[in-house]
Formats: sequence, C-alpha cells, structure tokens
Amino acid sequence: MKNRLVQKALSLAITMALLLVALVMISDVVRDRIYNRDRAVQSVVNSTAGSQTLFGPVLAQRCTREVSGKDSEGRVETRLVSFQRYALPDELSHQTRAEMQPRARGLYQVNTFLMHDKLVARFAPGNQLQGKPEGSAVRHCDAPRLVLPLSDPRGIRSATLQVDGKTLPLEPGTGHGVYTRGLQTKPMAAASGNDSHAMEVVLLLQLMGTERLAFVPLGGTNQVSMQADWPHPSFGGNFLPLSREINDQGFDASWSIPALASSARQAFVQERSLCSLGTADTTYPYATEESQCLEQFGTSFIDPVNPYSLSDRATKYGLLFVVLTFVAVAMFEVLKKLRVHPVQYLLVGSALCIFFLLLISLSEHLGFTQAYAIGAGACVLLLGYYASHILGSLRRGLPFAALIAVMYGLLFVLLQLEQTALAVGSLALFAVLAIVMVATRKVDWYAFGKGDTPEPTHAPKTFAPRPQENA
Repeated sequence: MKNRLVQKALSLAITMALLLVALVMISDVVRDRIYNRDRAVQSVVNSTAGSQTLFGPVLAQRCTREVSGKDSEGRVETRLVSFQRYALPDELSHQTRAEMQPRARGLYQVNTFLMHDKLVARFAPGNQLQGKPEGSAVRHCDAPRLVLPLSDPRGIRSATLQVDGKTLPLEPGTGHGVYTRGLQTKPMAAASGNDSHAMEVVLLLQLMGTERLAFVPLGGTNQVSMQADWPHPSFGGNFLPLSREINDQGFDASWSIPALASSARQAFVQERSLCSLGTADTTYPYATEESQCLEQFGTSFIDPVNPYSLSDRATKYGLLFVVLTFVAVAMFEVLKKLRVHPVQYLLVGSALCIFFLLLISLSEHLGFTQAYAIGAGACVLLLGYYASHILGSLRRGLPFAALIAVMYGLLFVLLQLEQTALAVGSLALFAVLAIVMVATRKVDWYAFGKGDTPEPTHAPKTFAPRPQENA
C-alpha cells in the first residue's frame, strides 16, 4: 500500500492486539493471586474460626405431641412428633470489645479478632414459651434449657454463664435441629420463664473470629455497644449503627433496635436460615432470598487498601492507559513530523504493561502505595529516556514523560475513589479528547496520508556539441 497513514494504522492495530494479549495474561496473574489470597483466608478459617454471628440467648424446650393420621391401608394411627418451644429475651444487651490479631499465610494477611463480650439478657415474668402447635395435644415437655447459637464455636476461648447470680455449667451444642452449633445449659427445672419473677442471664464470652462479627436481634429491645482497635470498619447487615465514631486508633459504634423494627424473633421461631452477609461463614445453610433470612447486623474488618482488589481495578484501566500513551506518541509524530516505528510503539506499550506486573508483585511486600510509586516512577523514567531518543531530543522527551506521570497520577486517584470514579474518569477522557482535537485542528490529514511520493525522474540533459571555431 502506498498510503502511509493506512499502513501505520494497521501496524498499530496489530501492536495493540499484542499488548491486549499481554494485559489479559497479567490480569490472569492478578486473579490467580486473589485466588491464592482467598485460599489463605480459608486456611486460617479452617485452623481458627470463621466469621461470627451471635444469637440469643433463648430458653428452648423440647416437647412431643400426638399426631393422628391414616396409614397406607386407611387405618387411623397416632404417632408422637417432637417440636421446640422458645422464650425469647425481653431485653438483650451486648458490651463488646474486639482486639485485632492478624494471622498470615505466606505473603497473605488475614484479619482475625478476639472478642470480649458481656451479654445481659432479661426475661420478664410470665414470658411464655412460644411455638406450641394449634389444634394438637402436647404429650410431654422437657425442662427448658438456655441456648446460645453461634456461627463457629471453635472460636470460643472462655465462657462463663450466670443465671440470677448463680453460675451454671455450659455444654457444647444446642440440641436444635437447624441452629446446631453453639452452647447450652443442662435442663433448668426452676427457670422456665413462666415463673412470677424475672430472670437475668449474664454471659462473659471470649470468642475468636475472622473478618466479620454480627448479631441477631432476638430481644424485645436490643442494645449493642462495640469497640475495636481497627480503624476501617464496614458496617453492614439489616441495620446500621445508631452512632459511630471512627479514628486512627479504632472505632466505637452502638445499635439500638426494638422488636417492632425487626422480624428476627418471628424468623427464629420459624427456624429460618442464617444468610451470609460477609465472608468465610460456612456454618448454617444459606437462603437464596433475603425474605427467608434471619435479620442480622454487625461489622466487617476490611482492609481499604487491599493490594489485590486495587491491582485488579488497575489492570482494567490497562488498555485505556496504552491507548492514551499511543495517542501522545502519535501527537508528537504528527505535529513534529517525526517517524516512529511500530516496534517503538510496541516497546512503549510493553513498558506500560510491565507496570501492572510490578504493581501486584511489589505490593505484596511493600504495600500498595509504595509499590505504585516505585513502579510508576521507574516507568516514567524509562519512557522519558526512551522518548527523548525516538522523538529526537530531550526537550520532547521531558514533556512526554510529564504526560505519562500525569496519567499515572490520574490512575492512582481513580483507584482511591469509589463513588465518583466514573465521573472523574469521564471528565479526564473528555479533557484528553479536547486537547487532541485542539492540537490537531490545523493538520491536513489528506496530505499526511499521501505518504512519501518518489521523486519525479527527469530526462537526462543533452548537450549539443559546441561548434568548432574556425581557425
């Protein structure tokens, strides 16, 4: 083809395709590191405990009832069926303090915590056991037990229970058909919740967990006060804290939830599933619809500068980054009437791709911000040095390096933003397009596309012989 512009466009398209393959391979590396990090979290969970969710405590009573029906031959038969009845606390309060105790698996750090909780539950006089089926005869009921379901009782370090000032021993398990894991007392003949006096339950609990701590509001009134030495909480679930204070040393949050605002009490009696609102919680069966879940609230101890999630977000901007850099090189080529070979474009794009590989590898050792600064600084110096040669002078290489530095700075800002990242990115792209249009407004693209035309060949000049002068 004689049209140099078409040839250059085709060669750059092939170059972009090669760089796109490289970016895809780097993205696979980042996803592989994320997968390894998730495996490290699961390894810590398997060795210690997963995310923790606390229920109750509640009074549970196992009963049997008679059920009549017909067998396959039409004869009437009566059988005994067991069921549970519950007395839920009228007042429930938690005073919780969480101490972070990070664990590591190789290069990967996992946020584990040790919770110190003082739980106080009060059962008012005449608090009736719920769950008696209508229209059936109750045959027998065992003495009620205090039950405290937990997501992962492997994290229990100590537990002391007092009922009306008397210490009662605790046993593992709950004896419940759905919420099987947790703690329970032996049958309590006197404290059934139907007596004429109120019953107060105090539980001192030390519990380890991973990344998330949550509560189920089973009380008539629910008061939770939580303190932790982690400055990056992510409050979630069905209820946000009523008040919260976050600083560099940690956070202090409190919840106040009345029974009128929650369906957790009815859902517990109906034995609905505990849904996963966080990570690493593999204890109870999860419902697929939120309406079938037990309501809960709490916080996740997240790392806001997670190098793996930020590196994954950065690689998604990789193709745009390469395109903008090629535009900058093409601007110099068009405006300064230079010739830049496609191989030189490929080398420039390769340096940009290597940046994302440097970012994920260095951030595992130095932290994301330091890794970003080192990788970006190295690429800016390399591209500035190389550009000063392919563009013909240092005066042209320095502005090109400055443009690359600005793009790295813009990318870092976009990675730190969440709510306004799209708006900032869109405005930046509009500004780049405006600069290109203004700078090339006088370029004659038809003349640029004609390419190099060969010099016209001229017929050799013939010289007539000079007439000889007469002697």
